[in-house]
Amino acid sequence: MAAKGKKSQKKPNRKELVSVKSNKKDDILSESQKKPNRKEFVSVKSKKKEDILSESDMEDEELEQQSVDSDEGGDSGSEISLDGDDTLARDFLDGSDDEVKGSDSDAELDSDSDSDDHDPQTESTAIDAANKRIQQEGQDELQLNIKEQPDEFRLPTQEELEEEARGPPDLTGLQQRIKEIVRILSNFSALRQEGATRKQYIEQLKLDLGSYYGYNEFLISSFVEMFPPVELMELIEAFEKPRPITLRTNTLKTRRRDLAGVLLNRGINLDPLSKWSKVGLVVYDHQVPYGATPEYMAGHYMVQSASSFLPVMALAPQEKERIVDMAASPGGKTTYIAALMKNTGIIYANEMKEKRLSKLTSNLQRLGVTNTVVCSYDGRELPKVLGHNTADRVLLDAPCSGTGVISKDESVKTSKTAVDVQNFSRLQKELILAAIDMVDANSKTGGYVVYSTCSMMVIEVFFFFFLKFFNLMDLITTILIKKKNRIFIFKHLVILQNEDVIDYALKKRDVKLVPCGLDFGRPGFVRFRERRFHPSLEKTRRFYPHVHNMDGFFVAKLKKMSNSKGVSAASEVEQEEVEEEEVSEMEEVEIPQQQQKKELLKKKSTTKSNDLKRKFHDKPPTFEKRKKYKPPPREEISKAREEKREALREAKKKATKQTKSSSSSKKGREGV
Repeated sequence: MAAKGKKSQKKPNRKELVSVKSNKKDDILSESQKKPNRKEFVSVKSKKKEDILSESDMEDEELEQQSVDSDEGGDSGSEISLDGDDTLARDFLDGSDDEVKGSDSDAELDSDSDSDDHDPQTESTAIDAANKRIQQEGQDELQLNIKEQPDEFRLPTQEELEEEARGPPDLTGLQQRIKEIVRILSNFSALRQEGATRKQYIEQLKLDLGSYYGYNEFLISSFVEMFPPVELMELIEAFEKPRPITLRTNTLKTRRRDLAGVLLNRGINLDPLSKWSKVGLVVYDHQVPYGATPEYMAGHYMVQSASSFLPVMALAPQEKERIVDMAASPGGKTTYIAALMKNTGIIYANEMKEKRLSKLTSNLQRLGVTNTVVCSYDGRELPKVLGHNTADRVLLDAPCSGTGVISKDESVKTSKTAVDVQNFSRLQKELILAAIDMVDANSKTGGYVVYSTCSMMVIEVFFFFFLKFFNLMDLITTILIKKKNRIFIFKHLVILQNEDVIDYALKKRDVKLVPCGLDFGRPGFVRFRERRFHPSLEKTRRFYPHVHNMDGFFVAKLKKMSNSKGVSAASEVEQEEVEEEEVSEMEEVEIPQQQQKKELLKKKSTTKSNDLKRKFHDKPPTFEKRKKYKPPPREEISKAREEKREALREAKKKATKQTKSSSSSKKGREGV
């Protein structure tokens, strides 16, 4: 007990501890109220640390004393608790709890003092510096990206193109370049590269489209001339996707509603085609093959593209008529005509290729067509076989380049050339004249010819021919090629494969264009570059994959006005006059300087006198600016042509009357 008493005398009592704590708190509060400088802060902090360390040492000694007391035994504790004489021990035990509480409060004060030690200005400056550093790094990275990929698109140089040609094709790079060129061409004046012309961009676009999509130069050049860049891309992308599968209901055996219900039950998901067709169905997906169902075998429907409906709808066949289908295989249009005629009248289904006759006859039998006669002749010889002016209506789905069905046959991209299209154009002109000759203009219900193709080309055709004699103008308007002392004139013509054929028929036969009866579709071309066509060609219709979601197609409907062929000397003179007018219009649009040079060359070739040469040298020609040529409106041109045609018809009638009167007078003389 004596040892314990000595140890207890070393420890301070409770009052002393409370007074020390209160003094510390007062000191801390006074220091916090003051605003000392940095040096005072450091000194205060050092004093605080010393006091805290001394207090912690005292508390550690107290804890050690408690542990020693507990180790020696519980006798002293029991005695203190039981007797209650040693008040100092009780105060000491009670003070230990207060010391713990006080230490917690001191820690809070210390933390508050530490938080006050942080300077907000230094922290804000550090944050600002970090933000500036991040911004600078972002700008540096952006500048690096700009250097690698410049925002302004530039055409590749010849060296870059050669390097691309050596290596494998970079499809992603080509696609990106195509998009950039299309974007620039859509707003060329604002986005074009300095010093670059539109022709350079278009030539590069042709090369890139040909290499990316697999088109030959001829075909992609034709499309570029037909459509603006944005629409051209839509067309090419549409060719890369298949067209919807369409079915035509055979109304000779069923109705569309009944057929749709049966096919839906078989797992074929379909809907009606559109408002313009009452027999069409479009197939979305199918769990069974739609070409092998019992309904197909029974002839309830025909798998047929939507574009093939259009020529028959334009023809509008009536019951008990005499109709000719000049190119009938595989029979989709022929069977549709028979369904509209309800198996009445008669249809002549002609197919020149004998290999395709089996498909035609099988489809006719499967669909229950009984009013059709199948024949195999050259379409140009059909008027001799079936007779002139014997049919009420004729459908001519002419053979063509097939540029409207590229999605079905991708070989068209590389197989068709200008020579092929030129041959098709010549054949189409011969076929349409034969079709017009078979139609009877005096038919009560008919007298119509429908011309259609699955092509939509506007092409440039080059050809050359040999000339023995030529004048000076030919030297200027053509390109000369000398080879082995022969001169070939390399002519440049623009031929519209569809509109040019119809315009040719209007000039060669007494026919006129009438509306097709189709509420949709784009009108045909009335003018293209330097060519001008009859204004009534607006009544023709063109259909495009990217606009109408069907194969590319062209449809025109002609009405025969008289049974005369109209191939007379007067009509030939009229055609020559029209051609001269077109040539004069083209010459007026030419550059004035070129015309002046042509006139000078004419003078030099015709006159050889020295006086004219001296005058020419003394007084050089003065070039004056010519006014822009304004072509007359279409209505005036059409009126002038109609007046010429009427005058020619009257002259023809007078000539026929004179021949009849002369023949009758001769007969009278012979009778006398």
